[in-house]
Amino acid sequence: MRKAHEVTYKIHGHDMQFVQVELDPKESVVAEAGAMMMMDDGIDLETIFGDGSPQSGGLFGKLVGAGKRLVTGESLFMTSFTNNANSLKTVSFSAPYPGSIIPLDLQEYGNKVICQKDSFLAAAKGVSVGIEFRKKLSTGLFGGEGFIMQKVEGDGLAFLHAGGSIYQKTLQPGEKVKIDTGCIVAFTGDVNYEIEYVGNVKTALFGGEGLFFATLQGPGTIWVQSLTLARLASRIGQYLPSSSSGEGSILGGIGNLLDGND
Repeated sequence: MRKAHEVTYKIHGHDMQFVQVELDPKESVVAEAGAMMMMDDGIDLETIFGDGSPQSGGLFGKLVGAGKRLVTGESLFMTSFTNNANSLKTVSFSAPYPGSIIPLDLQEYGNKVICQKDSFLAAAKGVSVGIEFRKKLSTGLFGGEGFIMQKVEGDGLAFLHAGGSIYQKTLQPGEKVKIDTGCIVAFTGDVNYEIEYVGNVKTALFGGEGLFFATLQGPGTIWVQSLTLARLASRIGQYLPSSSSGEGSILGGIGNLLDGND
């Protein structure tokens, strides 16, 4: 028997996906604040501390769970959606930027997946969303995600979101792959995660790939994204008007034309 609620789902769309979660009577799903797109009549929402997973110690336990989310840069609160009707109801959650939604049955991945801090979207109630400290100083300093990553634990469904297309790869024991640190979405708890210097000063300075890359070694499963939020923001930023360009002026418009921005 699973401890988490056993929900079903459908994922819609391609570039801007959303996930539609089906809830039987009295089933619940938790999500990041603001992730809800639409829901059927009969579903009640409630703002809760932390992730809604069972916490020991009463109020103190709830505060610890909420504090974990604060450390990862997330809100202290999440939203719980419960079907209080007598029939099947649905609630949908949308992705915050172009990319893909990854459904994970945690029971199939050792009940634990480590992911980047902003990738969690929603999960069946009973799934725990906590923090994962990187053990090595070099990994924390240069790993692209800092000392702390997020972890989702339990035996239910969880939904992650990442940019662009998602590549899932199963690593065999001892198999190693090198990845841009920002492209890592998630990996199972048995994967060994390290940071390596590119090994060449000229490549580090002029290669455009940064000073470090991540090495993930199996056994285990990894998920990689083709588009990072930083790259997307950088591209969009190139086309945003700056205060020095004289936004709305004739000279500013001519400058944009000459630069090829219009």
